[in-house]
Amino acid sequence: MSNIIWSEIWQGTADTLRMTLISTLLAYAVGLPFGVLLVVTDKGHILENKTINFIFGTLANILRSIPFLILLVVLMPFTRLIVGSSIGTTATIVPLTIGTIPIIARMVESSLKEVSAGIIEAARSMGASSWEIITLFMVPEAGPSLILGAAINLATILGYSAMAGCIGGGGLGAIALNYGYYRYQTDVLMITVIILILLIQIFQTLGTRIALKVRHS
Repeated sequence: MSNIIWSEIWQGTADTLRMTLISTLLAYAVGLPFGVLLVVTDKGHILENKTINFIFGTLANILRSIPFLILLVVLMPFTRLIVGSSIGTTATIVPLTIGTIPIIARMVESSLKEVSAGIIEAARSMGASSWEIITLFMVPEAGPSLILGAAINLATILGYSAMAGCIGGGGLGAIALNYGYYRYQTDVLMITVIILILLIQIFQTLGTRIALKVRHS
């Protein structure tokens, strides 16, 4: 392979990491409180509200049921409105963020539901407010599970970013498509696949180690 192709591969790797990390941060900014809301408004919980729980639960289910490639196409006008373009690395961040918010919300919900009811009752008996129960008891107690979930979500978003290459999303997905598929350069395709696998392994390993450290601290 030429130096030009290697240069594009490294740039594609950097673009993929940028898309993945920024999208994850933005998605968690919405998905974390979304997931908390699903838990605390559930039946028998500290802020039980069947209407709110049903509305947001239904919204999460609807968004999760839309395949990501279809979501990319559907959100093109909105993406163009937000960033001025519907293709490219920056533009891909918009559908990546929106597409993973419900996934994060459901994973956060699952993690928080693992928290023992006894801990919540103990917090209530000490006079803790709902906000204090969430921030000082529920989230810290679910910390290791939330960190493992974040590692899984990073891998999911990384996979989605590769799919975005099909419609000009940039990154490793676009390189694999343009060189590996259209130009039949199997070596380029295999290198992009290997890099994606390595990135996922790194995210998963770091997430596991951090979760173990938090659990034992």
